[in-house]
Amino acid sequence: MSSTQDNIQQQIGDNPILIYMKGTPQLPQCGFSAQTVQALMNCGERFAFVNVLDNPDIRTELPKFANWPTFPQLWVEGELVGGCDIVMEMHESGELEKMVKAAAERANSAESNDNA
Repeated sequence: MSSTQDNIQQQIGDNPILIYMKGTPQLPQCGFSAQTVQALMNCGERFAFVNVLDNPDIRTELPKFANWPTFPQLWVEGELVGGCDIVMEMHESGELEKMVKAAAERANSAESNDNA
């Protein structure tokens, strides 16, 4: 049986762009998650999400795993980018879109190579 930390590691490893948030992209359950997911959606790439309200074990363990106490948390290519404030700053500067598009391109390229 895998542990919650194992599940978190697998989610982060399996998804090049991943947001841990309260609610869903279509129905965020807090203002910070709403702002962050909107910035991410504006980048125009597919991403995965985990609703921590539906996953209390992840909600409890992820802050310890990430050494980041709050939600949302944006992870890109296995690295914690940050929470709402950092993501919004990056969105306003254009850095978020560049990072997300580059990660999506690398993931699509790797997927194409796997299917070749």
